[in-house]
Amino acid sequence: MIQRWRVLVILLALVLTLAYSLPNIPVIGTALAPILPNARVNLGLDLKGGIHLTLGVDVDKAVSNSLAITGQDLRREGQDRNISVLRVRVVGGTALEFVVPRAQDEDAFREMVAKRFPQLVLEDPQRGEAGQLRYLARFTPEEVKRLEDMAMDQALRTIRNRIDQFGVAEPDIRKQADNRIQVQLPGISDPRRAVELLGQTAHLEFHLVRDDVDPHNPVLPAGVIALPMLEKNPGQQQRETLIAVERDAMLTGEDVADARPAFDQMNQAYVTLNFNRRGADIFERVTAENVNRRMAIVLDGKVYSAPVIRERIGGGRASISGSFTTAEAQDLAIVLRAGSLPAPVTVLEERTVGPSLGQESIDSGITAGLVGAALVMICMAVYYGASGLIADLNLCFTLLIILAGMSAFGATLTLPGIAGIVLTVGMAVDANVLIYERIREELRKGFSPLAAVKAGFDAASVAIIDSNITTIITAVILYQFGTGPVRGFAVSLTLGIIGSMFTAVFVSRVIFEYIARRRGSKGLNI
Repeated sequence: MIQRWRVLVILLALVLTLAYSLPNIPVIGTALAPILPNARVNLGLDLKGGIHLTLGVDVDKAVSNSLAITGQDLRREGQDRNISVLRVRVVGGTALEFVVPRAQDEDAFREMVAKRFPQLVLEDPQRGEAGQLRYLARFTPEEVKRLEDMAMDQALRTIRNRIDQFGVAEPDIRKQADNRIQVQLPGISDPRRAVELLGQTAHLEFHLVRDDVDPHNPVLPAGVIALPMLEKNPGQQQRETLIAVERDAMLTGEDVADARPAFDQMNQAYVTLNFNRRGADIFERVTAENVNRRMAIVLDGKVYSAPVIRERIGGGRASISGSFTTAEAQDLAIVLRAGSLPAPVTVLEERTVGPSLGQESIDSGITAGLVGAALVMICMAVYYGASGLIADLNLCFTLLIILAGMSAFGATLTLPGIAGIVLTVGMAVDANVLIYERIREELRKGFSPLAAVKAGFDAASVAIIDSNITTIITAVILYQFGTGPVRGFAVSLTLGIIGSMFTAVFVSRVIFEYIARRRGSKGLNI
């Protein structure tokens, strides 16, 4: 007697498979949409079209920015301990230069650095005639490596957040060697805007303006730089002028907790900022120490506005205005809210895949799969007769399991994924071939049909499971270390192997045992 639980498992698997497969069939999926799960197979970049980007992250700039922030923290910590630290600036992007004017503070200063700034290595100071100490400090190699890794991780997370807010389904974002990030965005409707959104560093900084310095002078004082300032009035073209600011930023966008587009009374778009606790404290202290001075709001190396600090600003709020359009304000808010990139990012490679090419790939893949499946099914029916037809039905069941699995897990189908499905067709009937040949051997030995079926399945199942598990292990490694298309191949191959094992070892056994019991050797046509 066939165990009923086996039949129930098969029926349950068939119902779930159909429920998750049918939404992908255009006519049937639309008609049964109210009662079927809302899950479909997503198409990858090579099938749906979209863009492929390779981004380069300037991690050296991230280290330089961290040095500048550490210099400001060093100066503030010295103030709290009554140790003057003056003329703090970054030299060559790799060293921090500053002056301790009182020689008697040397021991206390070194103790402070060792305790509060262990990531810094102090060189022997240069002693001036008045007794002042000029120091050069550098990050330890371990700290540099940590900052570079952190910059890459933060850039990866920031880009993913921006893409999520931009509304791209199933993006593929991963780190590569040489400080690069690969981004694949399938099915986007506005590729140019996406490129601008990802490439925009949105590196926000607040610098004090030096109104006493002419920015057009060929030689500027130490610690002062000239930056372009954008001036754009409604209805007029944008133009740039120069403005002199202090080189080191007082505050950066790393301390921005939230950013939102807003509109003023003239219906002009601007962006509001909310700082986190650390940023709010620094912003309040900076504004309190520099009343009546101008503070430049610098975004990606350009000054958008330079308002005068009228009073101490508490509450951790600020705004960026610059005659933005609504779309510009929205995009800027997205990149600031998602996190400003820790370092400049450049687009090293950009490739666009059109949907027509994707449709051609889909048609070619489907044609190859149908032709291959048809040939395999014909060969099985001719060579094994009725048993071959059972194998063909199981093959169809396996393909449905692959489709349902990809829908249920939200997997992405790529062109290599289609190749994985075609490969599964051969692997699925291969299991049936092993089982049928073992049953034939048992029948030649004189076993009864039922005994031959049981012995054939018991003997072949071990080899089938062992070989398929090793293939799954390989597919898992491909998924873990491969890129988007390779991972698509691994997913479809894994689902195909699981489906083929289920149909060949479990479903076929129930069918053959039923035939052997009801019809004996007359019904067992192998």
